[in-house]
Amino acid sequence: MSGVDCLPHYPLDSDLVKRLKSALDAKDEERVRGVICSEVQPVDAVIELANDDWMKDPAVQLPPGVLLGLWTLEYKRELTTPLCIAAAHGHTACVRHLLDHGADPDASPGGRGALHEACLGAHTACAQLLLQHRADPDLLSADGLTPLHLCRTAASLGCAQALLEHGASVQRAGGAGQDTPLHLAAQLGLDQHARLYLGCGARVDARNGRGETALSAACGAALRPDEHARCLRLCALLLQRGAAVDARDEDERSPLHKACGHARHGLARLLLRYGADAGALDYGGASPLARVLQTAPCAPQDAPELTVRVLLNHGSPTVWPDAFPKVLKTCAASPGVIEVLFNSYPQLRVSESWKQTIPAEVFQMHKPFYQSFFALAHTPRCLQHLCRCVLRKLFGKKCFDLIPLLPLPKSLQNYLLLEPEGALH
Repeated sequence: MSGVDCLPHYPLDSDLVKRLKSALDAKDEERVRGVICSEVQPVDAVIELANDDWMKDPAVQLPPGVLLGLWTLEYKRELTTPLCIAAAHGHTACVRHLLDHGADPDASPGGRGALHEACLGAHTACAQLLLQHRADPDLLSADGLTPLHLCRTAASLGCAQALLEHGASVQRAGGAGQDTPLHLAAQLGLDQHARLYLGCGARVDARNGRGETALSAACGAALRPDEHARCLRLCALLLQRGAAVDARDEDERSPLHKACGHARHGLARLLLRYGADAGALDYGGASPLARVLQTAPCAPQDAPELTVRVLLNHGSPTVWPDAFPKVLKTCAASPGVIEVLFNSYPQLRVSESWKQTIPAEVFQMHKPFYQSFFALAHTPRCLQHLCRCVLRKLFGKKCFDLIPLLPLPKSLQNYLLLEPEGALH
């Protein structure tokens, strides 16, 4: 019999648990507090909120949609304590009541302790109370995560500060990915958390189980558009603190590969300004330019042509001319990408046969552009374009820095920097 089974506990079918689940489902805070503070005895009793009994006995009625014979052999239960429930819901008065009556702050029959729950819910007052009652700031969950690993929202910054003030380790790697708290902050774009961790001695280039640094993890994170600015601040902070701009992960992908894979031009520009290699190749032989071209068909809303421009203006090799028809086929729905890329060649012979690679509906949607594109078949580029190519070749990787210094109108500077015009000539 396990230690959990030896503890006093309330099974799923008990009246108390039924009332508690009803109060939780209704989000009735007063009823929740009333049950766990007044009715649960002893205060460390284990509460069973779910029990997959059907897994143990094939004769029982299976839930809808579950096929006979496919259940797991593991007996799964969702176990918790009154203190974990109170901390998870931010019931500070209830947490104080339970602790004052001797509740164990580190009890974790369900795999997470009350401090984990408080941090996951960003309940700073609850976390501080638990720490004041000697909760272990580095208590490991069943998944190998400390409470600091569960500070995963901007609102949890206070919890993170409290943990560090009480001796939590900022270096500990945990979970399946062996991420440090700094890795997790980077993945979530939590710039203030990252600043806090770095100030407490976090290693800026520590590696996780996938060989990623925090900068690499941040650049590869799939974030909402409203989180991009925060992530950009975080990456700037990491670079200012000495993060290796070209650190490679287990697939030999650099942070720039990952930023380009999400078509995040602002982040790509930041990395390139810190010296990122625009021509680096990963294990699959893909460059950052190849990564953004792969992404372009799936993310037109991210204006991938801006990332293509940034790369070419920082010295990225362009696509091999013989491969251009393949790029045209892949990126036809993003004419801005086609225009910027095409203008990076002094001369590229356009073939009428390329029309067959463009879906008819895409051609019609962007008809003015593609009419101008195919009008260049068997026609030399204009002298203005050839002058642009000469200047760009002269400036090389410094195009982005030097062209704005030329005594030219802004429109001509933009022309030299491959800004799309919506037509080719």
